[in-house]
Amino acid sequence: MTSSPASSLRAWIIWTVGVAGYVLAVTNRTSLAAVGVDAADRFSADAATLSLFAVVQLAMYGGMQLPIGVLLDRYGARPIMTIGMVLMAAGQLTMALSESVGVALVARVLVGAGDAAVFPGVLRLIATWFPAQRAPVMVQLTGIVGQAGQLIAVLPLAALLHATTWTIAFGSVGGLGVLFAVLVFAIIRNHPPEVAADVSVDTDTGAVRVVRSSVDTGVGIRAAWAHPGTRLAFWSHFTTPFAGTAFILLWGMPFLTAGEGLSLGQAAGITSVYVFIGMALGPIMGELSRRIPNMRSRALVLPAVAVQMVVWLTVILWPGPAPLWLLYTLAFALAMGGPASMIAFDHARTHNPAHRLSTATGVTNAGGFLAALIAIFMIGLAMDLQGAGTPDTYTLDAFRLAFLTQVPLWLLGGAFIVIERRKTRVHIGMDQPRPRRRERG
Repeated sequence: MTSSPASSLRAWIIWTVGVAGYVLAVTNRTSLAAVGVDAADRFSADAATLSLFAVVQLAMYGGMQLPIGVLLDRYGARPIMTIGMVLMAAGQLTMALSESVGVALVARVLVGAGDAAVFPGVLRLIATWFPAQRAPVMVQLTGIVGQAGQLIAVLPLAALLHATTWTIAFGSVGGLGVLFAVLVFAIIRNHPPEVAADVSVDTDTGAVRVVRSSVDTGVGIRAAWAHPGTRLAFWSHFTTPFAGTAFILLWGMPFLTAGEGLSLGQAAGITSVYVFIGMALGPIMGELSRRIPNMRSRALVLPAVAVQMVVWLTVILWPGPAPLWLLYTLAFALAMGGPASMIAFDHARTHNPAHRLSTATGVTNAGGFLAALIAIFMIGLAMDLQGAGTPDTYTLDAFRLAFLTQVPLWLLGGAFIVIERRKTRVHIGMDQPRPRRRERG
């Protein structure tokens, strides 16, 4: 089965609309990042409460991954992504009008639920509209373009809020959500018209496989998790992006401005470098992942984790405010986490059959946001316990101790990556199982 130029063009149009929707989803996800101090003032929120906004959003995102996988496998990307856009729009419009913490939390729940549908939906469109051999590069390209949403949140949204009002800024984002709900429903289609179901095409063999989950039989999730390759994907996604997510989603701007004493423009410059570096590293990571599929964890994932931890510890231990060059180095190190996390989806796709595609993707995607949820909450809790829970009481020393709570997550995740990598290689016959003690004796 080969693609005609017309169907190929249509695939790119559908992917473009899908990835544009993902850009908006990332904007929604990070919309509190650049306005964290404004949010603290608007809701009279301490650090733990401010963390709670991000925590409930990420908890909803992570908790929805498996249900979204089931729904995508059953109904396809078009309706699920459309509903996701509507939920995000409702969440941002609620946030625009909210004046209490309770209402704002409901808004973030809606944003998290809608956001959960978009990235997995785009991954499914890649699986059903593009040849399998293009998947690693297409996934990385999706991640790269999606990062532009962080720039929109950090720069234009913050500028709009400071130039107008909270209601206008968040209401505008909600209006974009309504527009994209219409675009997604009007343009995206679940699968090419010449096939009767969502399929994955292997252009090397010509094989056409129906993409449908076995989760409705009650065994899909258990079967996906039973494979060590899925667990390797989960722990890879758990360990690589959480530090960058915590930084860009909530704590980066307060740390840089209130902690390190930078101006808003300097801090925005550093967070923008984080985004641009992540976009630049994406195709490099994608190509390396394609070229060295058996060395992804050792050569790409674990080094990215190590660099993040070493640079963060250097910033934390630096006497006095860190110099600008070191903070830019931190942005570079954290930016490695996003592209490295995309490799987790290569693991999930490689080690699972097509009928578990969205289920395994959901399991994998939940890992990174579970870690981010824990990290964001622990940072906020550590700030409160030090008596530095409000913008007026933020201090550099308090931020330093708070960011140390990330170290156990890196160590835990790194250990499980090593363990599951070994089990995966044994499972697929690349390594021999270690002899048991009785056999040695």
